[in-house]
Amino acid sequence: GLVGFQAEEARRARVRSRGRGVVYKGQRRERVERRREQGRRARRKADLPTVSVVGYTNAGKSTLFNALTQAEVYAADQLFATLDPTLRRLDLPGAEPVVLADTVGFISHLPHDLVAAFRSTLRETCEASLLLHVIDASHPDRGAVIAQVETVLEEIGARAVPCLKVFNKIDLSGEPARLERNSDGQPEAVWLSAATGAGAELLKAALAERLRGEALHGWLCLPPSASRLRARLFSLGAVLAEQNGPTGEWLIEARTSRGNMDLLYRRYGLRAEWVRSGFEIPRV
Repeated sequence: GLVGFQAEEARRARVRSRGRGVVYKGQRRERVERRREQGRRARRKADLPTVSVVGYTNAGKSTLFNALTQAEVYAADQLFATLDPTLRRLDLPGAEPVVLADTVGFISHLPHDLVAAFRSTLRETCEASLLLHVIDASHPDRGAVIAQVETVLEEIGARAVPCLKVFNKIDLSGEPARLERNSDGQPEAVWLSAATGAGAELLKAALAERLRGEALHGWLCLPPSASRLRARLFSLGAVLAEQNGPTGEWLIEARTSRGNMDLLYRRYGLRAEWVRSGFEIPRV
């Protein structure tokens, strides 16, 4: 009767409401992805490297992001609290600025129906210059959690991106703040507390060192027509000294990474004949 009819109408209303919600969320994801793609194009144009913060859910990624950038990202203890990845500029000691990207918390066996929802944040991870893999140092089975995150990185095609491990929550685990290096002397892990700030400066120093890579040092002699290249060298913080030549050329002592040299060669017109000593010009 009437009660049954009302119940059926209520059920249909719920279905319609859910349908509208799915459409709205899909549209919202599309808008977010468009904004993210615009941001990626802008960063490529500005030549800013991206550091993507990844990790198992509740490892403290957003808390660390906030501590490094003084941002106010939602840091609740909640699965997928960070649906829309957040970007902030991060200045590093002795290195060029980077874009720090806060991403969604990973879980084991990422459901296939969530891949579309988090496409933009996953793409940010795949295209990063470096990953910060945040790990809960107080987790009783952190080895298994690390393996689960690495499995997800493999699934989304980001396993080959260079990675720096960050063991967070040492205020709970009792570990001291420290920087660990691999057999080649490169920073491979930082132990810190995002909540107290202990070890945060170690992380910034490790980030700067990893992003600088193997620094190259040398001298360039640039003609007056290479003013754009000269300006880019200064903006990268690569210029150590500069002298003016008798015919308007610039004699520049510089130190920068192999990656930056490749960028200067491909996009800023650096020529082999302008290198006086020290630098290796990438061949393409």
